Amino acid sequence: MFIDEAKIRIKAGDGGNGCMAFRREKFVPKGGPSGGDGGHGGDVLMSSSLSHNTLVHFRFNPEHKAQRGGHGLGSNCSGSAGESTTLKVPVGTLLYDDSTGELIHDFARPNETIVIAKGGRGGRGNQHFATSTHQAPREHELGRAGEERAYRLELRLLADAGLVGYPNVGKSTLISRLSAAKPKIANYAFTTLEPNLGVVEVGDFPHTESFTIADLPGLIEGAHLGHGLGIQFLKHIERTSVIVHLVDVSDSGAAEGTARPDPVADYKVITDELKSFDPALAAKPTILVAAKIDVANPDKLKKLTAMAKRRKLPFFAISAVTGEGIEPLKFAIAEMVATHRPVDLEPLPAEPVKLKPHYPPPPGSARGRA
Repeated sequence: MFIDEAKIRIKAGDGGNGCMAFRREKFVPKGGPSGGDGGHGGDVLMSSSLSHNTLVHFRFNPEHKAQRGGHGLGSNCSGSAGESTTLKVPVGTLLYDDSTGELIHDFARPNETIVIAKGGRGGRGNQHFATSTHQAPREHELGRAGEERAYRLELRLLADAGLVGYPNVGKSTLISRLSAAKPKIANYAFTTLEPNLGVVEVGDFPHTESFTIADLPGLIEGAHLGHGLGIQFLKHIERTSVIVHLVDVSDSGAAEGTARPDPVADYKVITDELKSFDPALAAKPTILVAAKIDVANPDKLKKLTAMAKRRKLPFFAISAVTGEGIEPLKFAIAEMVATHRPVDLEPLPAEPVKLKPHYPPPPGSARGRA
């Protein structure tokens, strides 16, 4: 199940209460206060991981809590610190504050870890309130509450190239030929209901290069207004470096009255939909592909070729069924991806986040009552 949006509620651990106690031993006539500090509450952290590819584990488990700190004890014994909780998200996840809509963090690399809710500080025991004139203090502090937050998670696939086009133009068949991905393929519109990712390798060992390609559900006119599958999956194109735009140049669907009569108009409609969603999408490097040339209408193919030449677009004619034109297209995508791919981001070392110490010394000048 592909889930790319989720809302979660988190609660960091509360701090433990400070203790009020006095040292009473047989041979210590002047024992004095000995109440220990409460332990800190556990933090809630979020970390990006390559082991996850959807947010399904948050959709059905939206509430997460960290452990509270232990209460202080006598004999100056501090309470134990609460265990922190780490939530794993796929690389490419955006973390938003659900109430304000503010972007908190973009997990663009593996092993990125941030604290998303801080645990409450433990209260001080009465040992810290003793002075020369107040030698038997009964003051002690309660632990502070841990932070509570509501977040919205949004996953955007990290793919080098994205396949776009009208429904049933052959995107799923193409990705199945280019990679080991096995999407659903059928002769009706909106066969693809969720994005499919595939890894494509080019070249001969040991000089091979690879890139990732995403098959996105088909777009139709008015997609940015919610028509068809709407803009539900358009966000996944935003992170791609290259757009591969497929246009059907065959007469398939003529018997049912669903054939597309003008391939140039099809290209313009999909391009306008991308521009309406985000103007930056229309400016991305684009490869125009004439699909289904094994059953092509010569007039449609000629018209689309002329349009690509006028706009100076890289143009390829392919048949994903027979394999014609697949290899040149694969190398062209790899070359364009290598040119426009952003600087490679190495995974961050999986180092633990520096959390607050378990038993921090309280400020020596602090005075007052709980």
